[in-house]
Amino acid sequence: MRQVRATAAHQPPKRPPLQVDVGELVTVGDRDTDWPAFVFVAAATGAGWVPSRHLSADRGSATVQVRYDTTELTTRDGELLDVLAEDTTSGWLWCRAADGRAGWIPTRTVEPSV
Repeated sequence: MRQVRATAAHQPPKRPPLQVDVGELVTVGDRDTDWPAFVFVAAATGAGWVPSRHLSADRGSATVQVRYDTTELTTRDGELLDVLAEDTTSGWLWCRAADGRAGWIPTRTVEPSV
């Protein structure tokens, strides 16, 4: 399993994570200016940033085409993390910390572990 080392701490947003399932209807809002692959969606269960390629439309009403979980992982500088999945298009990695916590972290906050 590939490992990375955090080169900067990552702190998730204060809003609760959102999980959207295939077939779920969402309302698509603004595109993120810092992470252009993401759009802000509102669903029956909450709101969060989802890759636009996982949706049937870039604006207005859309159907989720790929299940997505917006959970982000809090990290500390120097922490070793196991990479479980990569979203190179969006610039994020799904990682697991030594204590078992898992979530997305930006690729720009890590480097390969040696």
